[in-house]
Amino acid sequence: MQYVRRRHLIAALAAALAATPVAAETLYVETGRLIDGVTNDVRTGQCITIDAERIKAVEPCGATPAGARRLDWSAFTVLPGLIDLHTHLADLGQSADLAAPIKASPAETALVGARNARVTLDAGFTSVRDVGTYRGLTDVTLRNAIDRGDVPGPRMWVAGAYITVPRGGGELNGVVPNDELPTDMRLGVAATPDEAAQKAAFLLDNGADFIKTIATGAVLAIGTEPGAVEMSEDMLRAVVEVAHARGKRVTAHAHGAEGIKNAIRAGVDSIEHASIADEEALQMAKARGTWLSMDIYNGTYIDEEGTREGWPEEYLRKNRETTDTQRAAFRRAVELGVNIGYATDAGVYPHGLNGRQFRNMVRFGMTPMQAIQSATGHAAEAMGRDDIGAIVPGRFADLVAVKADPLADITVLEKIDHVMKGGVVVR
Repeated sequence: MQYVRRRHLIAALAAALAATPVAAETLYVETGRLIDGVTNDVRTGQCITIDAERIKAVEPCGATPAGARRLDWSAFTVLPGLIDLHTHLADLGQSADLAAPIKASPAETALVGARNARVTLDAGFTSVRDVGTYRGLTDVTLRNAIDRGDVPGPRMWVAGAYITVPRGGGELNGVVPNDELPTDMRLGVAATPDEAAQKAAFLLDNGADFIKTIATGAVLAIGTEPGAVEMSEDMLRAVVEVAHARGKRVTAHAHGAEGIKNAIRAGVDSIEHASIADEEALQMAKARGTWLSMDIYNGTYIDEEGTREGWPEEYLRKNRETTDTQRAAFRRAVELGVNIGYATDAGVYPHGLNGRQFRNMVRFGMTPMQAIQSATGHAAEAMGRDDIGAIVPGRFADLVAVKADPLADITVLEKIDHVMKGGVVVR
Protein backbone atom coordinates (compact mmCIF):
# COMPACT_ATOMS: atom_id res chain seq x y z
CA MET A 1 0.00 0.00 0.00
CA GLN A 2 2.80 2.41 0.90
CA TYR A 3 4.52 1.57 -2.40
CA VAL A 4 1.36 2.32 -4.37
CA ARG A 5 0.82 5.60 -2.55
CA ARG A 6 4.45 6.63 -3.11
CA ARG A 7 4.25 5.70 -6.80
CA HIS A 8 1.13 7.82 -7.28
CA LEU A 9 2.73 10.81 -5.54
CA ILE A 10 5.88 10.55 -7.66
CA ALA A 11 3.76 10.39 -10.82
CA ALA A 12 1.76 13.45 -9.73
CA LEU A 13 4.91 15.44 -9.01
CA ALA A 14 6.48 14.41 -12.31
CA ALA A 15 3.40 15.61 -14.18
CA ALA A 16 3.48 18.92 -12.33
CA LEU A 17 7.16 19.47 -13.07
CA ALA A 18 6.70 18.56 -16.73
CA ALA A 19 4.12 21.35 -16.99
CA THR A 20 6.38 24.04 -15.53
CA PRO A 21 6.05 27.11 -17.80
CA VAL A 22 8.89 28.73 -19.72
CA ALA A 23 10.32 32.15 -18.93
CA ALA A 24 8.31 35.31 -19.59
CA GLU A 25 8.63 37.25 -22.84
CA THR A 26 7.41 40.62 -24.07
CA LEU A 27 3.80 40.19 -25.18
CA TYR A 28 1.13 42.27 -26.84
CA VAL A 29 -2.21 40.69 -25.89
CA GLU A 30 -5.19 41.54 -28.08
CA THR A 31 -8.43 41.19 -26.12
CA GLY A 32 -12.05 40.92 -27.20
CA ARG A 33 -13.73 42.20 -24.06
CA LEU A 34 -11.66 43.41 -21.11
CA ILE A 35 -12.78 43.51 -17.46
CA ASP A 36 -10.05 45.17 -15.42
CA GLY A 37 -11.13 44.03 -11.92
CA VAL A 38 -11.41 47.49 -10.39
CA THR A 39 -13.95 49.40 -12.48
CA ASN A 40 -17.36 48.44 -13.83
CA ASP A 41 -16.28 49.13 -17.39
CA VAL A 42 -16.18 46.48 -20.10
CA ARG A 43 -13.84 47.69 -22.83
CA THR A 44 -13.37 46.33 -26.33
CA GLY A 45 -10.48 46.61 -28.76
CA GLN A 46 -7.91 46.87 -25.99
CA CYS A 47 -4.37 45.51 -26.08
CA ILE A 48 -2.19 44.76 -23.06
CA THR A 49 1.56 45.24 -23.29
CA ILE A 50 3.44 42.92 -20.95
CA ASP A 51 7.12 43.18 -20.13
CA ALA A 52 9.20 41.55 -17.39
CA GLU A 53 6.19 39.84 -15.77
CA ARG A 54 4.29 43.12 -15.39
CA ILE A 55 1.63 44.98 -17.29
CA LYS A 56 3.28 47.92 -19.01
CA ALA A 57 0.28 49.46 -20.79
CA VAL A 58 -3.41 48.93 -21.56
CA GLU A 59 -4.58 50.88 -24.60
CA PRO A 60 -6.50 50.63 -27.87
CA CYS A 61 -4.91 48.06 -30.15
CA GLY A 62 -2.46 49.14 -32.81
CA ALA A 63 0.69 47.80 -34.38
CA THR A 64 2.60 45.20 -32.38
CA PRO A 65 5.50 46.92 -30.54
CA ALA A 66 8.99 46.10 -31.75
CA GLY A 67 10.34 42.98 -30.08
CA ALA A 68 6.96 41.84 -28.76
CA ARG A 69 4.93 38.79 -29.71
CA ARG A 70 1.24 39.39 -30.42
CA LEU A 71 -1.12 37.03 -28.60
CA ASP A 72 -4.58 36.89 -30.17
CA TRP A 73 -7.23 36.61 -27.45
CA SER A 74 -9.65 38.74 -29.45
CA ALA A 75 -12.35 36.05 -29.22
CA PHE A 76 -12.24 36.05 -25.41
CA THR A 77 -13.27 38.04 -22.39
CA VAL A 78 -10.04 38.76 -20.53
CA LEU A 79 -9.99 39.31 -16.77
CA PRO A 80 -7.34 39.56 -14.05
CA GLY A 81 -6.08 36.27 -12.69
CA LEU A 82 -8.52 35.13 -10.02
CA ILE A 83 -7.78 35.22 -6.28
CA ASP A 84 -9.10 32.82 -3.62
CA LEU A 85 -8.76 34.15 -0.09
CA HIS A 86 -9.44 30.84 1.67
CA THR A 87 -7.64 27.70 0.47
CA HIS A 88 -5.75 24.79 2.01
CA LEU A 89 -3.30 23.74 -0.70
CA ALA A 90 -0.68 22.27 1.62
CA ASP A 91 -2.97 19.66 3.13
CA LEU A 92 -4.54 16.32 2.23
CA GLY A 93 -8.11 17.50 1.79
CA GLN A 94 -11.21 16.58 3.72
CA SER A 95 -12.36 12.96 3.92
CA ALA A 96 -14.15 10.50 6.18
CA ASP A 97 -10.80 9.45 7.65
CA LEU A 98 -10.13 11.73 10.63
CA ALA A 99 -6.60 10.35 10.94
CA ALA A 100 -5.55 11.08 7.34
CA PRO A 101 -3.47 14.17 8.21
CA ILE A 102 -1.42 12.30 10.80
CA LYS A 103 -0.92 9.27 8.57
CA ALA A 104 0.75 11.42 5.91
CA SER A 105 4.32 12.57 6.52
CA PRO A 106 5.30 16.20 5.98
CA ALA A 107 7.02 15.15 2.72
CA GLU A 108 3.92 13.38 1.45
CA THR A 109 1.79 16.37 2.42
CA ALA A 110 4.11 18.65 0.45
CA LEU A 111 3.83 16.43 -2.64
CA VAL A 112 0.05 16.49 -2.42
CA GLY A 113 0.32 20.27 -2.09
CA ALA A 114 2.30 20.45 -5.34
CA ARG A 115 -0.52 18.65 -7.13
CA ASN A 116 -3.12 20.94 -5.53
CA ALA A 117 -1.16 24.01 -6.57
CA ARG A 118 -1.05 22.94 -10.20
CA VAL A 119 -4.78 22.25 -10.55
CA THR A 120 -5.59 25.53 -8.77
CA LEU A 121 -3.47 27.48 -11.24
CA ASP A 122 -5.07 25.61 -14.15
CA ALA A 123 -8.48 26.68 -12.81
CA GLY A 124 -7.49 30.33 -13.27
CA PHE A 125 -6.64 31.15 -9.65
CA THR A 126 -3.25 32.78 -10.00
CA SER A 127 -3.09 33.94 -6.37
CA VAL A 128 -4.33 32.37 -3.16
CA ARG A 129 -4.29 33.08 0.52
CA ASP A 130 -3.62 29.70 2.14
CA VAL A 131 -5.18 29.85 5.57
CA GLY A 132 -3.66 26.95 7.44
CA THR A 133 -2.49 23.37 7.44
CA TYR A 134 -2.41 20.67 10.09
CA ARG A 135 1.27 20.03 9.28
CA GLY A 136 2.62 23.41 10.35
CA LEU A 137 4.85 25.35 7.92
CA THR A 138 4.27 22.90 5.05
CA ASP A 139 2.56 25.79 3.31
CA VAL A 140 5.73 27.87 3.66
CA THR A 141 7.69 25.09 1.94
CA LEU A 142 5.16 24.91 -0.90
CA ARG A 143 5.07 28.67 -1.36
CA ASN A 144 8.85 28.81 -1.54
CA ALA A 145 8.98 25.98 -4.07
CA ILE A 146 6.50 27.83 -6.30
CA ASP A 147 8.43 31.08 -5.94
CA ARG A 148 11.66 29.33 -6.96
CA GLY A 149 9.96 27.78 -9.98
CA ASP A 150 10.41 24.23 -8.70
CA VAL A 151 6.70 23.48 -9.14
CA PRO A 152 3.94 25.41 -10.91
CA GLY A 153 1.26 27.01 -8.83
CA PRO A 154 -0.43 30.25 -7.84
CA ARG A 155 1.20 33.02 -5.87
CA MET A 156 0.71 31.97 -2.26
CA TRP A 157 0.39 33.96 0.94
CA VAL A 158 0.48 31.52 3.84
CA ALA A 159 -0.47 31.35 7.52
CA GLY A 160 2.00 28.66 8.63
CA ALA A 161 -0.39 27.09 11.16
CA TYR A 162 -3.59 27.81 13.05
CA ILE A 163 -3.43 29.75 16.30
CA THR A 164 -6.01 27.90 18.37
CA VAL A 165 -6.86 27.03 21.96
CA PRO A 166 -6.07 23.47 23.10
CA ARG A 167 -8.59 21.02 21.60
CA GLY A 168 -10.14 23.92 19.69
CA GLY A 169 -11.29 24.29 16.12
CA GLY A 170 -7.75 24.40 14.75
CA GLU A 171 -6.63 21.11 16.31
CA LEU A 172 -6.77 17.58 14.90
CA ASN A 173 -9.22 16.31 17.50
CA GLY A 174 -10.57 12.80 17.97
CA VAL A 175 -7.62 10.81 16.62
CA VAL A 176 -5.14 10.50 19.49
CA PRO A 177 -4.86 12.50 22.71
CA ASN A 178 -3.92 15.98 21.53
CA ASP A 179 -0.74 16.13 23.58
CA GLU A 180 0.44 13.05 21.66
CA LEU A 181 0.10 14.72 18.27
CA PRO A 182 3.34 15.48 16.39
CA THR A 183 4.96 18.77 17.34
CA ASP A 184 4.45 20.22 13.87
CA MET A 185 0.69 19.77 14.32
CA ARG A 186 0.57 21.97 17.40
CA LEU A 187 2.75 24.94 16.44
CA GLY A 188 -0.06 27.42 17.07
CA VAL A 189 -1.73 25.98 20.18
CA ALA A 190 -2.03 28.66 22.87
CA ALA A 191 -4.00 28.99 26.11
CA THR A 192 -3.23 32.60 27.14
CA PRO A 193 -2.73 35.98 25.45
CA ASP A 194 1.03 35.77 26.06
CA GLU A 195 1.21 32.32 24.50
CA ALA A 196 -0.87 33.47 21.54
CA ALA A 197 1.49 36.41 20.97
CA GLN A 198 4.51 34.12 21.18
CA LYS A 199 3.01 31.70 18.69
CA ALA A 200 2.23 34.54 16.28
CA ALA A 201 5.82 35.78 16.50
CA PHE A 202 7.14 32.26 15.94
CA LEU A 203 5.07 31.76 12.80
CA LEU A 204 6.06 35.12 11.36
CA ASP A 205 9.72 34.43 12.16
CA ASN A 206 9.41 31.16 10.25
CA GLY A 207 7.93 32.48 7.06
CA ALA A 208 4.21 33.08 7.59
CA ASP A 209 2.83 36.00 5.56
CA PHE A 210 -0.15 36.62 7.86
CA ILE A 211 -1.73 35.05 10.95
CA LYS A 212 -4.83 32.83 11.08
CA THR A 213 -6.63 32.67 14.43
CA ILE A 214 -9.47 30.35 15.47
CA ALA A 215 -11.96 32.55 17.32
CA THR A 216 -14.83 30.03 17.48
CA GLY A 217 -15.46 26.35 17.14
CA ALA A 218 -15.53 24.73 13.72
CA VAL A 219 -17.86 22.71 11.55
CA LEU A 220 -15.11 20.27 10.54
CA ALA A 221 -13.47 19.66 13.93
CA ILE A 222 -14.58 17.04 16.41
CA GLY A 223 -15.78 18.29 19.79
CA THR A 224 -16.19 21.97 18.90
CA GLU A 225 -19.30 24.01 18.09
CA PRO A 226 -19.34 26.77 15.46
CA GLY A 227 -21.20 29.23 17.67
CA ALA A 228 -18.94 28.76 20.70
CA VAL A 229 -16.29 31.36 21.52
CA GLU A 230 -12.79 29.85 21.77
CA MET A 231 -9.99 32.44 21.60
CA SER A 232 -10.88 35.36 23.85
CA GLU A 233 -10.86 38.97 22.73
CA ASP A 234 -7.68 39.51 24.76
CA MET A 235 -5.96 36.59 23.02
CA LEU A 236 -7.00 37.87 19.61
CA ARG A 237 -5.82 41.38 20.44
CA ALA A 238 -2.42 40.05 21.55
CA VAL A 239 -1.99 38.37 18.17
CA VAL A 240 -3.13 41.46 16.28
CA GLU A 241 -0.63 43.64 18.14
CA VAL A 242 2.27 41.34 17.22
CA ALA A 243 1.26 41.02 13.58
CA HIS A 244 0.37 44.66 12.96
CA ALA A 245 3.64 45.79 14.53
CA ARG A 246 5.34 43.88 11.72
CA GLY A 247 3.00 45.14 9.01
CA LYS A 248 1.24 41.78 8.73
CA ARG A 249 -2.49 41.05 8.67
CA VAL A 250 -4.62 38.81 10.85
CA THR A 251 -7.69 36.83 9.91
CA ALA A 252 -10.05 35.03 12.28
CA HIS A 253 -11.99 31.85 11.68
CA ALA A 254 -15.28 32.83 13.30
CA HIS A 255 -18.67 31.27 12.66
CA GLY A 256 -20.55 32.53 15.72
CA ALA A 257 -21.74 36.10 16.22
CA GLU A 258 -19.96 36.67 19.54
CA GLY A 259 -16.68 35.33 18.19
CA ILE A 260 -17.01 37.59 15.16
CA LYS A 261 -17.57 40.63 17.36
CA ASN A 262 -14.64 39.72 19.61
CA ALA A 263 -12.41 39.47 16.57
CA ILE A 264 -13.56 42.77 15.08
CA ARG A 265 -13.09 44.58 18.41
CA ALA A 266 -9.62 43.02 18.68
CA GLY A 267 -8.70 44.57 15.34
CA VAL A 268 -8.50 41.61 12.96
CA ASP A 269 -8.45 42.46 9.29
CA SER A 270 -10.83 39.78 8.06
CA ILE A 271 -13.31 37.15 9.20
CA GLU A 272 -13.48 33.65 7.73
CA HIS A 273 -16.90 31.99 7.31
CA ALA A 274 -19.06 34.43 9.36
CA SER A 275 -21.76 31.75 9.23
CA ILE A 276 -23.88 32.93 12.16
CA ALA A 277 -23.21 36.66 11.85
CA ASP A 278 -26.06 38.72 13.29
CA GLU A 279 -27.04 42.27 12.35
CA GLU A 280 -24.77 43.81 14.97
CA ALA A 281 -21.76 41.83 13.74
CA LEU A 282 -22.40 42.83 10.13
CA GLN A 283 -22.85 46.47 11.08
CA MET A 284 -19.57 46.32 13.02
CA ALA A 285 -17.79 44.84 10.02
CA LYS A 286 -19.21 47.59 7.82
CA ALA A 287 -18.19 50.35 10.25
CA ARG A 288 -14.65 49.01 10.80
CA GLY A 289 -13.98 48.03 7.18
CA THR A 290 -13.41 44.42 8.20
CA TRP A 291 -13.39 41.98 5.29
CA LEU A 292 -15.64 38.94 5.22
CA SER A 293 -14.50 35.73 3.53
CA MET A 294 -17.63 33.61 3.25
CA ASP A 295 -17.49 30.14 1.67
CA ILE A 296 -21.11 29.92 0.56
CA TYR A 297 -20.72 27.03 -1.89
CA ASN A 298 -18.98 24.80 0.65
CA GLY A 299 -22.12 23.79 2.54
CA THR A 300 -23.63 22.19 -0.54
CA TYR A 301 -20.56 20.06 -1.17
CA ILE A 302 -20.27 18.94 2.45
CA ASP A 303 -23.92 17.93 2.58
CA GLU A 304 -23.87 16.03 -0.70
CA GLU A 305 -20.43 14.45 -0.80
CA GLY A 306 -19.89 14.23 2.94
CA THR A 307 -23.10 12.28 3.29
CA ARG A 308 -22.22 10.01 0.38
CA GLU A 309 -18.68 9.37 1.67
CA GLY A 310 -19.67 8.84 5.30
CA TRP A 311 -18.10 11.87 6.96
CA PRO A 312 -18.70 12.08 10.73
CA GLU A 313 -22.33 12.82 11.57
CA GLU A 314 -21.16 15.64 13.84
CA TYR A 315 -19.69 17.40 10.78
CA LEU A 316 -22.85 16.91 8.74
CA ARG A 317 -25.10 18.14 11.54
CA LYS A 318 -23.07 21.30 12.09
CA ASN A 319 -22.95 21.94 8.36
CA ARG A 320 -26.74 21.69 8.11
CA GLU A 321 -27.10 24.13 11.00
CA THR A 322 -24.85 26.77 9.43
CA THR A 323 -25.30 26.61 5.65
CA ASP A 324 -28.56 28.53 5.31
CA THR A 325 -27.72 31.02 8.06
CA GLN A 326 -24.42 31.79 6.36
CA ARG A 327 -26.12 32.43 3.04
CA ALA A 328 -28.68 34.72 4.68
CA ALA A 329 -25.83 36.61 6.37
CA PHE A 330 -24.03 36.88 3.04
CA ARG A 331 -27.10 38.37 1.38
CA ARG A 332 -27.46 40.90 4.17
CA ALA A 333 -23.76 41.77 4.03
CA VAL A 334 -24.10 42.48 0.32
CA GLU A 335 -27.11 44.73 1.01
CA LEU A 336 -25.13 46.64 3.64
CA GLY A 337 -22.08 47.05 1.43
CA VAL A 338 -19.74 45.13 3.75
CA ASN A 339 -16.33 44.32 2.27
CA ILE A 340 -16.53 40.80 0.85
CA GLY A 341 -13.71 38.86 -0.76
CA TYR A 342 -13.85 35.62 -2.73
CA ALA A 343 -13.11 32.69 -0.41
CA THR A 344 -13.98 29.03 -1.02
CA ASP A 345 -12.33 26.79 1.61
CA ALA A 346 -10.96 24.70 -1.27
CA GLY A 347 -9.44 21.61 0.26
CA VAL A 348 -12.72 20.80 1.93
CA TYR A 349 -13.88 20.20 -1.63
CA PRO A 350 -11.43 19.30 -4.42
CA HIS A 351 -8.91 21.89 -5.52
CA GLY A 352 -9.52 23.16 -9.02
CA LEU A 353 -13.24 23.56 -8.43
CA ASN A 354 -12.74 27.00 -6.85
CA GLY A 355 -14.85 28.68 -9.51
CA ARG A 356 -18.03 26.92 -8.44
CA GLN A 357 -18.72 29.56 -5.80
CA PHE A 358 -19.34 32.37 -8.30
CA ARG A 359 -22.84 31.11 -9.08
CA ASN A 360 -23.79 31.16 -5.39
CA MET A 361 -22.47 34.68 -4.90
CA VAL A 362 -24.78 35.83 -7.69
CA ARG A 363 -27.67 33.69 -6.45
CA PHE A 364 -27.40 35.21 -2.99
CA GLY A 365 -27.26 38.87 -3.87
CA MET A 366 -24.21 39.96 -5.88
CA THR A 367 -24.23 41.13 -9.46
CA PRO A 368 -21.87 39.21 -11.76
CA MET A 369 -19.50 42.19 -11.78
CA GLN A 370 -19.47 42.33 -7.97
CA ALA A 371 -18.68 38.62 -7.84
CA ILE A 372 -15.82 39.07 -10.32
CA GLN A 373 -14.42 42.01 -8.38
CA SER A 374 -14.62 40.00 -5.16
CA ALA A 375 -12.09 37.61 -6.74
CA THR A 376 -9.93 40.27 -8.36
CA GLY A 377 -9.51 43.87 -7.23
CA HIS A 378 -11.39 43.52 -3.96
CA ALA A 379 -9.56 40.32 -3.01
CA ALA A 380 -6.24 42.05 -3.64
CA GLU A 381 -7.38 44.94 -1.43
CA ALA A 382 -8.35 42.51 1.32
CA MET A 383 -4.80 41.17 1.27
CA GLY A 384 -3.22 44.60 1.19
CA ARG A 385 -1.72 43.93 -2.24
CA ASP A 386 -1.30 46.46 -5.03
CA ASP A 387 0.53 44.12 -7.41
CA ILE A 388 -2.23 41.62 -8.30
CA GLY A 389 -5.97 41.58 -8.99
CA ALA A 390 -6.27 44.17 -11.76
CA ILE A 391 -5.37 44.75 -15.39
CA VAL A 392 -3.62 48.06 -14.91
CA PRO A 393 -0.02 49.12 -15.54
CA GLY A 394 2.44 48.05 -12.89
CA ARG A 395 0.60 44.95 -11.71
CA PHE A 396 1.69 41.40 -12.37
CA ALA A 397 0.55 40.12 -15.74
CA ASP A 398 -1.80 37.54 -14.27
CA LEU A 399 -4.69 37.06 -16.69
CA VAL A 400 -7.48 34.62 -17.48
CA ALA A 401 -9.58 34.37 -20.62
CA VAL A 402 -13.00 32.81 -21.26
CA LYS A 403 -14.81 32.43 -24.57
CA ALA A 404 -18.25 33.38 -23.23
CA ASP A 405 -19.33 36.51 -21.37
CA PRO A 406 -19.18 36.01 -17.57
CA LEU A 407 -21.47 38.99 -17.04
CA ALA A 408 -24.17 37.14 -18.93
CA ASP A 409 -23.39 33.73 -17.40
CA ILE A 410 -21.14 33.73 -14.35
CA THR A 411 -20.75 29.94 -14.50
CA VAL A 412 -18.33 30.26 -17.43
CA LEU A 413 -15.70 31.05 -14.78
CA GLU A 414 -15.95 27.45 -13.60
CA LYS A 415 -13.90 26.42 -16.64
CA ILE A 416 -11.25 28.89 -17.72
CA ASP A 417 -9.99 28.69 -21.31
CA HIS A 418 -6.59 30.39 -20.89
CA VAL A 419 -4.43 31.26 -17.89
CA MET A 420 -1.39 33.52 -17.72
CA LYS A 421 0.79 34.08 -14.66
CA GLY A 422 3.52 36.69 -14.68
CA GLY A 423 3.40 37.03 -18.47
CA VAL A 424 3.69 33.27 -19.09
CA VAL A 425 0.78 31.35 -20.61
CA VAL A 426 0.33 28.28 -18.42
CA ARG A 427 -2.91 27.06 -19.99
